[in-house]
Amino acid sequence: MFEWMAWTLPVAVFFTCIVLMLVGMAVWEVKSPTTLRKGFLPLETTRGDRLFIGLLTAAYVNLIFVGVSGKLAQWFELGEDPSIWISFVLSMLLLGLIMRKG
Repeated sequence: MFEWMAWTLPVAVFFTCIVLMLVGMAVWEVKSPTTLRKGFLPLETTRGDRLFIGLLTAAYVNLIFVGVSGKLAQWFELGEDPSIWISFVLSMLLLGLIMRKG
């Protein structure tokens, strides 16, 4: 069923983090309903809005990194493509920034 997907450890960790965030946000919403607030994003958002925007941003960061990693290896004369963990950490930091200040 999932033969098409390259299930590596970084991919599994990424999707596990997404599932845990969704479950955590659902519990948090039940315990403490959210209110609109304005951060650096150009619109008023709730926690769920910021999570959605952050997850989209994280996905795009990972996709861009996968697309550019071959070129990075050529430009910096690396023996192999850079580790996907770099984009994972970068995307999670960006997600955290959007959730906190967005």
